[in-house]
Amino acid sequence: MKVIRFAEADVPGALARQVADLEEAAWPGSTPGHDPLLAPRALLLVHADGTVLASLALLFKEVPLAGRTYRAAGLSAVVTRAALRGKGHGGRLVRAARAALAADPAVDLALFSCDRPLVPFYEAAGFEGLPRHRAGRRHPAGAARHRRTGLRQGGPGRLLHGRPGA
Repeated sequence: MKVIRFAEADVPGALARQVADLEEAAWPGSTPGHDPLLAPRALLLVHADGTVLASLALLFKEVPLAGRTYRAAGLSAVVTRAALRGKGHGGRLVRAARAALAADPAVDLALFSCDRPLVPFYEAAGFEGLPRHRAGRRHPAGAARHRRTGLRQGGPGRLLHGRPGA
């Protein structure tokens, strides 16, 4: 097994079809691919026989904040072949993604959200959950602002982050 990386638009056809099938199985009715403005990169865990065991996308965006522009990155479409879940393949791929982000000098912050039951999975790969907020400090739209970053948090999931250099 090996982790391979491509710009999302450059994933070879046979691998791209497998990724699309994995995503369709996990999220029926979804459309494969991401907004090209987010410079998506695909990370695939591929068996020696060419079978994609797990895949994810890294997305990138410049974020202006307090007079500075930061380059944020995040994970998207993290999926493992259903029959192979629970064997560490997804964790291996997420750890590889975190390492890739840590090695990228242009990335200032890795930030993404996930459903609460998945928080331990991402924390095991080195990401940290942002602090939860106390009642009474909620944004009118139902999201709280993180006091250090100014980012809004709320809804059914948790906001996770990684310090690329950590």
